[in-house]
Amino acid sequence: MSTHNRPERVAQMVQQLLGEIFARGMRDPRIGFVTITGVKMSPDLREARVYWTVHGDTEQRKQTAKGLDNARGFLRRAMGGELTLRVVPELQFTYDEAIDRGERIEQLIRQVHDEQHGRREEPPEGPVLAKAEGTSAGDKDS
Repeated sequence: MSTHNRPERVAQMVQQLLGEIFARGMRDPRIGFVTITGVKMSPDLREARVYWTVHGDTEQRKQTAKGLDNARGFLRRAMGGELTLRVVPELQFTYDEAIDRGERIEQLIRQVHDEQHGRREEPPEGPVLAKAEGTSAGDKDS
């Protein structure tokens, strides 16, 4: 039963170690302020899919992806000294698009809120009066 939790525990350790390595800083200038958002381990613990995000535009994201790809060997060696595994997992870096999707949803919600707020600022009597004038008691009887 405890073997089912082992990949999750190792993923947490890998995420913590990578976070510490990135917090200390990397020599590669392409790797900016990277946030490790999650790690998913294969059942045999030989592969780790590392989800990351970085603040910046698309160009910064591309440069960071290239830097991370080039730093895979260094990161594996750095983790190997800390992890107590027989085999240090192979790292596969995947950009976490959930953050971008969340920002887009938040932007859309703000836009809808602003549009609704703008409509409330318009005087509501204008449309209400027009309806009241168009439907008089004499029009209903005829």
